[in-house]
Amino acid sequence: MKNRLKVLRAERNWSQADLAERLEVSRQSVNAIETGKYDPSLPLAFRIADLFGLAIEEIFERD
Repeated sequence: MKNRLKVLRAERNWSQADLAERLEVSRQSVNAIETGKYDPSLPLAFRIADLFGLAIEEIFERD
């Protein structure tokens, strides 16, 4: 699944560790989501969307 997570994070000058802390996940999980190696669960996708104030569809898109 493609996503804009890295761009959104960079716009806020957050490291992967910063984002991971805000989402209560590991930095490795953030990295895996950003690189498309892991698709987040629906609850996590909603937390990500809420954190950035966007709809899930504005962050994630199907390949």
